[in-house]
Amino acid sequence: MVAVRIFVLYSIVLDAVSGSIYLEGDRPSVRVQRSDTATLQCCYSTDRSDVNYAWIGNIHNINGTKYPYIVNVTSHRVERNEMHTPAGVRCHVLIIRDVQPGDSGLYQCHLNSTATPKVSALTHGTFLQVYKPVENFLNISESTKNKILVAEGITLFLTSLLPGIFLLCKMMSLNHLENKKKVQRETENIYEGLILGDCSTPYDQIHRSQCEGTYQDVCNVKDEGEEEIQVEKP
Repeated sequence: MVAVRIFVLYSIVLDAVSGSIYLEGDRPSVRVQRSDTATLQCCYSTDRSDVNYAWIGNIHNINGTKYPYIVNVTSHRVERNEMHTPAGVRCHVLIIRDVQPGDSGLYQCHLNSTATPKVSALTHGTFLQVYKPVENFLNISESTKNKILVAEGITLFLTSLLPGIFLLCKMMSLNHLENKKKVQRETENIYEGLILGDCSTPYDQIHRSQCEGTYQDVCNVKDEGEEEIQVEKP
């Protein structure tokens, strides 16, 4: 009997069959973290006072199949309330505490009236999504995170700068060595092809000319009673 009732409730048309019930727009979806509290509501306006309601949940599996069920409002995790606005809009509120991933699904309000004429309607519904928060392996403060980011930035800067400095110093050392070799080769080329014997000849000639007799003066002075001095010509 319960299965037949669920099938009949789910096969009811989503909009109101009678013009005496006007459905309001529901919130499309609600995303709640696991173990938190979810609040859902369905709103409508009517001029009838004998309208009853029940919350219907629809669970979607991997294949897309829906499994409708009546929400157990007697559970210690579930609570329902009602609200009325000055404009005559009625809202039914469903509160689910300590939500779990198994609570995810589409939640709708089934409205019906047993008085003549009978009225049945199913609200548009709100999809409840329960997610698991990302677990932190390291529980550190924001200031510590900022310090770690600064340290990572400095480390990255140094790792990219030091290799460049090392290569620059190496290139400077190589250039200095090449310049030193170049100067040495140029020095060797100056004396290349020279004969030491030939280089000593002019020096010997100059030395010998200085050691030999004196040069002839511009004018020869001859005193009386002295012999004429013969001056060697250079």
